[in-house]
Amino acid sequence: MEKLNQTLVTEFILLGITNIYWLKIPFFITFLILYMFSLVGNVSIVIVVIYEHNLHTPMYSLLSNLSFLDFCYSTTTVPKMLAGLVMNNKKISFTSCIAQLFFFHFLGSTEALLLMSMSYDRYVAICNPLRYHKIMAKKTCIKLAFGAWGTSFFYSLTHTILASRLPFCRFNNVDHFLCDIKPLLKLACSDTRLNESLVSIITGFIGIASFVLIVISYAFIGTHLMNIQTSQGRRKAFSTCTSHLTVVLLFYGTALSTYIRPATKDSLEQDRQAAVLYTAITPALNPLIYALRNKDVKIALKKHVLRRHGF
Repeated sequence: MEKLNQTLVTEFILLGITNIYWLKIPFFITFLILYMFSLVGNVSIVIVVIYEHNLHTPMYSLLSNLSFLDFCYSTTTVPKMLAGLVMNNKKISFTSCIAQLFFFHFLGSTEALLLMSMSYDRYVAICNPLRYHKIMAKKTCIKLAFGAWGTSFFYSLTHTILASRLPFCRFNNVDHFLCDIKPLLKLACSDTRLNESLVSIITGFIGIASFVLIVISYAFIGTHLMNIQTSQGRRKAFSTCTSHLTVVLLFYGTALSTYIRPATKDSLEQDRQAAVLYTAITPALNPLIYALRNKDVKIALKKHVLRRHGF
């Protein structure tokens, strides 16, 4: 009799970002604009870095990795969220849900590790400029990039395999606009303590360790900048570092608060709000903060556009 009552779930229903009808259209327009800006900005940076040989440096190689990552990251989640705001059909198949879970954590943790690598690159460039090209050689950049992508792949694969093996029965309403691990675990009809422990321990370790290393890098950078003689140079450098740290705090602050604390009904609501920041807003901000305010990138973009139009 118990087996008859436990019909296995073959699809989920994503409840979306809001149930308030009059907010759906403003949200749709806002997130569509953010997504388009993220799409155009990040793809443009990748193309320019590939084609402009003067941008074939460690900093811009890592930046192009981040831009490609942000394009994929926002595309994994935002289109489905936009569809949920304007369409009544919010269903997602079990296979598609598990795939979204994998790519969401794979790309999110890769971003965390890439931001750490970029902070190390800036630390070497500012605090040890004479040895910069030796320390940040091509092999080092490749190792940092592959390390970030490879570590995140196996991290995400672990979560995905364990989640896909859980039995989901009867209830299939996911209290989120995407298939994330914590709301899915709330629907499982078996013991999920192992999954929850892995979320807190592994995600917490990756997030906290990379965040601490970023803070240490920028602390050294800040100390070094205090010794710059010209106030204009110091002001410009501090402005750049402050912008970078703003993005880092926005990304890490929301992500860590989401995955370290236990899942409750109130926390899931807060997790959904936080997810908007690091899935829709941060990928749109990164091109502006890291590239479009950069003189070399702006010149390269202008040259590329003029060349494409035959000027």
